[in-house]
Amino acid sequence: MSFMKSFSLVFDRIKQTVKFFSSKLRFDKFASKTGRKLAIPINDILALALYKQKQGMATKKAVWDEFRDRFDCSYKTFVVNFNRWFFLALIIVALLLKINRSNAHTVKHIDSTDIPVCKFKNAYFHKTMKGLAEFGRSSQGIFYGLKLHIISDLKRKLLSIKFTGAKTDDRDVVIKMSEGLAGIFVADAGYVRKKLQQEFYQESKRILFVKPRVNMKKIMTWWQEKLYQTRMLIELNFRTLKMFYGLITSLPRSVGGYFANYTYALLAYQIA
Repeated sequence: MSFMKSFSLVFDRIKQTVKFFSSKLRFDKFASKTGRKLAIPINDILALALYKQKQGMATKKAVWDEFRDRFDCSYKTFVVNFNRWFFLALIIVALLLKINRSNAHTVKHIDSTDIPVCKFKNAYFHKTMKGLAEFGRSSQGIFYGLKLHIISDLKRKLLSIKFTGAKTDDRDVVIKMSEGLAGIFVADAGYVRKKLQQEFYQESKRILFVKPRVNMKKIMTWWQEKLYQTRMLIELNFRTLKMFYGLITSLPRSVGGYFANYTYALLAYQIA
């Protein structure tokens, strides 16, 4: 009984946070003023979605089983609403990125991580994300899916986010993602490209610091090495999103379902 009470308190806290953003962003305008009321209020569905990610629950069914007594609707309606309103969560994510950018630390990190959409053995038969997912290679080997590119700062605040196909070269998205940002950007050897560093550089505003490859005739100074060591912080962002906020999934049966999961995971990580 105490566990159920604890879970309820977590949900109520998340719902209060959602209510705050909802009132500021006027989400009430998306609810019809006439006709049938929504089976589940917008604030509730967003809170339930964030609760799912926060609690590391793998399926929507697990959430529905826990809260079905609170809402008078079918499981199908419950799932449809999860996917229907994720764009509102995306609006909150965009707002938080804007806020984070306004007071970001001077030192920033940029990197990408693999987002498999299914197990590798099922890749050739996977249909849902066909056309978006690609075969790519990560430190873990070959995978089928997407890439998540992130820019974060020394305090691990997310500043810029972009999803691409798995084949996308990390260096091709740097300029676009860093628009409006200043400071020292730290990246790994995968971002080595002289032309990129020259295009990225803006005097007295920003510089891209990339760790030299092992076979390059270039030695880092002591302070450059210390700076590069802070890059582990962005890896913690990826690790936390995957291990504790359910970023990786193969369960959705629609493209919207996949991106709803990604959006809710990113938002839950920042506010839940």
